[in-house]
Order: sequence, then structure tokens, then C-alpha cells
Amino acid sequence: MNRLKRTRWILAAATTVALITGGTVLGPAWGAPDFPSWSEVQAAKRNVAKKRAVIAELQAYIADLSVQADKLNKIALIKGEAYNQAKELVDAMAAKVDTLQGQVDAARSQAKQAQTQLGRLAAQMYRNGSGNTSLNLFLNAGKADDLLYQLGAQDKVAQQTDTIYQRSVQRQKYAQSLTDELAVAKEQLAARAKVAKQTLTEAQNASNAAQAKVAENEQLNKTFYAQLASLQNTSADLERQRAEGLAAIKRQEEGNAPDVAPELYSVGDANAGKVSTMFNFARAQLGERYVLGGIGASVWDCSGITKAAYAAAGIFIGTHSATNQFNTMAAQRRLVPLNQLQPGDLMWYTQSSSFNGDKYHVVIFVGGGLMLEAPNPSAVVRIVPIRWGELAPYAGRPSA
Repeated sequence: MNRLKRTRWILAAATTVALITGGTVLGPAWGAPDFPSWSEVQAAKRNVAKKRAVIAELQAYIADLSVQADKLNKIALIKGEAYNQAKELVDAMAAKVDTLQGQVDAARSQAKQAQTQLGRLAAQMYRNGSGNTSLNLFLNAGKADDLLYQLGAQDKVAQQTDTIYQRSVQRQKYAQSLTDELAVAKEQLAARAKVAKQTLTEAQNASNAAQAKVAENEQLNKTFYAQLASLQNTSADLERQRAEGLAAIKRQEEGNAPDVAPELYSVGDANAGKVSTMFNFARAQLGERYVLGGIGASVWDCSGITKAAYAAAGIFIGTHSATNQFNTMAAQRRLVPLNQLQPGDLMWYTQSSSFNGDKYHVVIFVGGGLMLEAPNPSAVVRIVPIRWGELAPYAGRPSA
């Protein structure tokens, strides 16, 4: 089979695998590599120079596939955080609508009661003939004192009636203003829900694209690892471990620890007991799946597992959003420079140079250069070496 035909066959097979696993091939369109055939691999073994060239070629393909998958996984994380923030806005507006609806119902009830009271008082005055006071005083001079008393009483009734009337009008206006505010809030809720739905679709598409790429890479890498093993007289598993190790080193080298940021304020040490409780929960989730918006019981996204883990220790770190959790720690004055890291501290990844910029990923510092994370759609909850690239210069200490 020539390389062109082989490339088309591999791409078709990989696409089929992605569809079977529920992924949709989206995002950047990368073609399948035109890697050496088995006959070419066997031929290269007879020539040292060719053997080295083919090994380098295969290793380059593996490294490139890893880079492509990392890019898609990063896009998935960013889109996922956008959805979490959009959902947070929807939840806040929905709560406001519920509150306003209760206020509208109460205001309408009070306005109705005031109007009913006013109507009853008017009917009572009509039945008592309260408008005939002057005529009665003229015809019954001997009863002037009684009539003057009645006049005074009627003045009071009139004042009370006016007060009740004004109160009724005010309550009706208040009820109407709340009704108008409720209508606006419902429109805003519908608009935010539309945005959230759109961002959810984008996040799901990005997640599907990442998963499809990982599935495609797994199929291609099986052949690469087997060919490398044949060339180097090792095993496919050893070649896989080597490739994954090189990829991890490359990711580490893509960024160094950020420059030491200035201390913002004094933050106490982490509470060892609470951190231990948090880690007991978080470590119990190792190996569980990453799912967009996941917050248990067996599926997680990055801010879902951090929120749930600290909730297990009785600590609120913010809403289900990496950005909100950073902002919550900032508001609580619990941010520390990275050179002051302690186990249990939260760390964030960002593409923004602004202190308040969006954070697309949040992890937990374990200690010893390691972090715990719900990483992306292609990997499970895990503990891995810290990746320094795009790491924000401040960590959060929820238990301080």
C-alpha cells in the first residue's frame, strides 16, 4: 500500500473510531501522518543511517500528535470555563426572578387589600349619609353640640379615608413597578440562558473534538510504538512510556515558574486538619472521568472537584467556576505568591496578563512539585507534576 493510500485509510479509520466513541471531529483539521510502512521499517533496520532517520521520523510524529491533542484539550478547558461562568449568570438571574416574583405577588396582595378596604369605607359612608351634616345642623339647632361632634368625627373619617386612598394608590404603583422590573429580569434571564446554551454547545463541541483527537492518536500511536519497538528491539509499552515521558518534559519546559509576585497581604498557614479532610475527598476521586460541568458523584471538571473537595472540609471557595474561585480567594484576602505554596493551595491557569482576567483551569497543590486536577476530556482525575506554563502568579489558601 503506497503512502497516500495508507494515509487516507488511517484517517478514515481514526474518524470511524472517533464517531464510535461518541466524539465528533471538530476544531483544527490535522491530516493523518504519512508514516513509514512496516516494509520500510524492516528495510531501515539493515542500514544504521536509515534506521536513525525512521526512528526520528516516528518520534516526531508522536510528539506532533501530542501537541495537537494538548491544544484541543486547552481549548476544551477554556470553553468549559466560559460555560461555567455563563451558567453562573443564569443561576443568579433566575434567583433574582424568583425573588421578584415573590415580591410582586406580595405587593399585588397588599394593593388588593387596600383597595378593598377603601371600597368598604366608601360604602359605609354612603350608607350613613355622611354628606348631610350641614343640613342637619341648620334644622336641629338644639343638637348643635352633637352635630359638631359628628362633623369633627367625619373630618377624621375623611382624613383616614384620604390616607387609605393614598396608601392604596402607592401600593398599586409599587406593585406595578415591581411587575415592570420582573418583566425586565425575565428578559435578561432569557438572554443569559440563550448565551449559556450557546457556550454549552461550544464547550461540548470542543470536548468532543479533543476526545476524537485522543482516540485518533491512540490508534496511530499503537502502530508507531510497535514500529519503534521493532527498530530498537524494545517493547511497544516501553516506547509508549518513553514518548509520554518526553511529552511531559516538553510541557514542563514550555513555561517556568512565574517571577516571584509581590506579597499582597499576610496570609496564615493552611489548616492541616481541614487540608487533610479535603485531600481525603479529592484523592478518593482519582481515576474518575472528566465531564464538562461535572461536580460528582463520579464525574468532575476542574472547578467541580476543587469546590466539592473543600466543601467536604466545610470551606466555601466560590461557585462552580475557576475564575469565581480565584475572585473569591482575592475577596477573602487569601492569595499568596507561588514561592509560598503549601499543600492544599489552589493554583490557576490563565491566558490573561490582567490580575482579574479569566482563569481557565484550577488545580490543587499536593506538595513536592505535584498537583491534583480534573484535567480535560482526554484524561481522568490525576496527580501530576506542575505545569508552569500559563500558571497565574498567585495561589489561593482556602483554609487559612
